[in-house]
Amino acid sequence: MTEVLNPGHAAREARAAQRSRQLLDAAARLMEKTGSEAVSMQALAAEAGVSVGLIYRYFGSKDDVLLAVIIDVLNQFEIEVPKAIAEAGSDPVRQMAAAFGAYCRVIDSRRHAALLTYRESNALDSAGRQQIKTLELTTIEPLQQAIADGMADGRLVARHPDLVAYNLLLLAHAWALKHWYFERTLDIEGYIRAQLELSLRALIAPDFADEYRDLLGGAPAA
Repeated sequence: MTEVLNPGHAAREARAAQRSRQLLDAAARLMEKTGSEAVSMQALAAEAGVSVGLIYRYFGSKDDVLLAVIIDVLNQFEIEVPKAIAEAGSDPVRQMAAAFGAYCRVIDSRRHAALLTYRESNALDSAGRQQIKTLELTTIEPLQQAIADGMADGRLVARHPDLVAYNLLLLAHAWALKHWYFERTLDIEGYIRAQLELSLRALIAPDFADEYRDLLGGAPAA
């Protein structure tokens, strides 16, 4: 039986998604500037250009807003990183490089929210912090697997895939943490290329370096 789509329902869902995005972006900007404790629902409504009542249709409290802002970044990781890995093909080194690029691009699109992860996550209750930790472990698994596969193939010389994965994740977050500095000389794509070159020069086994000249700062292999 063919499902009949309701245009009105689809339009309402689209408006709700757009409104939620508007609120999350406004909350991230405001909380990053002043800290979550100093942000009232009235101030958030003013920043977003909506009524306080509308905010309460989406979020029960300010803590719910903060949690949603942080989870939004992790949800984007969960979508974009596996997608980038799948598009990179079967080579684990290129999968790792693609995953790092995806992390960085998500951070670039959610820079204010990424900063809140570091500055404000302790303001959440224990259940909220645990939810974030669980999601983080889930979202980093595809990158860890690509690194482990590269080690198994002998293409990567690292011994600890978890350590490599979290080093790359921290480099992605550094785009938000030190954006004021990096933006003077690099855009996001330049940052990805530069950080990959630095990281992969230490990770790729010498016998395989020629295959990845494009990632190591040289011309692509013929």
